[in-house]
Amino acid sequence: MSHPPATGRATADLVVVGLGPAGRALTHRASAHGLDVIAVDPNPDRRWTPTYSAWKDELPFWLPASVIGTSTDDPAVWTTRRQSIDRTYCVLDTLALQTALRVDNARLVTGTAQRITSSDVTLTDGTIVSGATVVDARGTIGMPRLAEQTAYGVIVPREVAEPLLESAGAWFMDWRHDNGTDPGAVPSFLYTVRSSEESILLEETCLVGRPALDIRVLRDRLHIRLRARGLVLSGSESVERVRFPVQPPPRKLGEDDVVRFGSRSPMMHPATGYSVAASLAAVDDLVDAVRRGRRVGSLQIWAVQRLRNLGLKTALALDPALVPQFFASFFDLPVALQASYLSGRSDAAGTVHAMIRMFPTLPTATRLAIARTVLNS
Repeated sequence: MSHPPATGRATADLVVVGLGPAGRALTHRASAHGLDVIAVDPNPDRRWTPTYSAWKDELPFWLPASVIGTSTDDPAVWTTRRQSIDRTYCVLDTLALQTALRVDNARLVTGTAQRITSSDVTLTDGTIVSGATVVDARGTIGMPRLAEQTAYGVIVPREVAEPLLESAGAWFMDWRHDNGTDPGAVPSFLYTVRSSEESILLEETCLVGRPALDIRVLRDRLHIRLRARGLVLSGSESVERVRFPVQPPPRKLGEDDVVRFGSRSPMMHPATGYSVAASLAAVDDLVDAVRRGRRVGSLQIWAVQRLRNLGLKTALALDPALVPQFFASFFDLPVALQASYLSGRSDAAGTVHAMIRMFPTLPTATRLAIARTVLNS
């Protein structure tokens, strides 16, 4: 159904700008807790198409199990060798997720935000929407000059692609060097997961770049890699193209006090490009803060953000040949420390512990590169 734009001025307890996964989750949970919510989006009924994944332990209790499309208890990585991850990994059913995040009890406004402050949203048609709290959840797609993740994937019948899993439940990262690149080229890895019970997603991924690798380069690398492993694509496979920033954009003049949520905020993890699970996990804390009129955020969250930004700078500066060794050391960490770094949005102590524990295990060249990054920060 369509939603006509509001006219004049509308007010609510909470105004959410953007109805992607983060904004829709916030609208859904805030309405469930009795808040009067207005949600603004240019196309509120747009169906989501990306593949969203999460560690199962990140998902909140209130999310129905039906949103999990597939899961595996034995994901693996290939860095300098094969390593197992003792943590259940899920691919979400995108349509089921969007359906579960019902927004029936909110007022939906079709429109584009032109200006956002901590209390008002001005739309391009002149409408002003006001709230005790305004949250910017518009995402970051299409924003220039930010570090980005890019990927090119194909969806292949399970019986055709399953041999590439090599008995692993999923390849979270596969850095093997069979995609036709030179040793000094910007690296990319193969991400392999069951996207449904019948299909497997095979995706060549550039973790982060500024600029990131072009989708066409990743397509060619994927084809070369799959041929090297005995799989020749027919050309009729469904394709997934991915391009999004892995860091929040700088704030514009007047936006310093605007609450951000989702990928537009530090919830976007620069080491993985994941933000959906973090948003789902954090949404009730944000709703509670709005209800109580409390300040959103904490010193712990700020500290974790700074540490993750340091990790982003390290990733951008690391010599391509050192990247697999870096992740080999990371996945040698106890799974609790891996989880602290990957999922602990406010776990500054756990994040620091993971980084300190990992540093001595890295090759000398990698330690020197990290030291230079720290000194130049």
